[in-house]
Amino acid sequence: MIDYQKILFEIQEEIKPFMSQGKVADYIPALGGVDPDQFAMSITLFDGTTYHIGCSDTKFSIQSISKVFTFSKSLNIYSKELYNRVGKEPSGNPFNSLVQLEYEKGKPRNPFINAGAIVITDTLLSHYKTTDDTFTKVLDFIKEVADNKEITYDEEVCLSEYRHGFRNLALANLMKSFGNLDNEVEDVVKTYFKHCSITMSTKELSRAMLFLANHGTDPISKRQFSTVNQAKRVNAMMLTCGHYDASGEFAFHVGLPGKSGVGGGIVAVVPKLMSIAVFSPRLNVWGNSLAGTQALELFTQKSGLSIF
Repeated sequence: MIDYQKILFEIQEEIKPFMSQGKVADYIPALGGVDPDQFAMSITLFDGTTYHIGCSDTKFSIQSISKVFTFSKSLNIYSKELYNRVGKEPSGNPFNSLVQLEYEKGKPRNPFINAGAIVITDTLLSHYKTTDDTFTKVLDFIKEVADNKEITYDEEVCLSEYRHGFRNLALANLMKSFGNLDNEVEDVVKTYFKHCSITMSTKELSRAMLFLANHGTDPISKRQFSTVNQAKRVNAMMLTCGHYDASGEFAFHVGLPGKSGVGGGIVAVVPKLMSIAVFSPRLNVWGNSLAGTQALELFTQKSGLSIF
């Protein structure tokens, strides 16, 4: 039997040399002010058993981790039709690249780069009609999969993103010019920033990802949130596209479906067993948590758990 708590304590010691490396996402001023020395890691098993190290109750901005939930939600509604609007291939480019988007006539490569997530938000806005209803439905979905009604968002981070989100506005306007955005640019981007500003702890995130580790059904509550097929697609996208142009590196070194966010969080799933969340705000050159990535690599080495 694997002693997960012992492994987590070992990881906490072994990642110390990496904790001072990288830099926080200061291009979003509200994120630039976070304590860069924080670290947390949480595991939730299918029977509800949990293991934690560090500041696992500390809430942080989940940023692009929210794209896992919006993609899941949009897949529930549109199924295969969704791929008429957004692709399913790795981008090989930075998460906010305008060049590739123009070259490919306004169709983003996948739902996890910024342009793709903006299109996903647009599809949800078309379905739910108003910005408030759309955000409420996204937040309610996250509350349900996390089994936690207290989850909310950070208004300061949301406003900071909006005031400095020129490239995301440019991506949205470019897609609008190609006819791949149905709603008003302002409405779509504001809703996108709002769901990126949702705050959660590693405890909450590791609980929220369990349904994807179990073919779309929460193993604790037994509620089905996605079909088996849809959960498979989301996991595949996390493996191939979840870390932007470093997704291949993450698959090579960690070997689990995962998704990062520039707030310093990373989630990952071990199919049929557990979900994991890690938090460390300093990022590597690709915009992924540097110590968090190292911690997950150490975890798969020590536990022998990966999909390969």
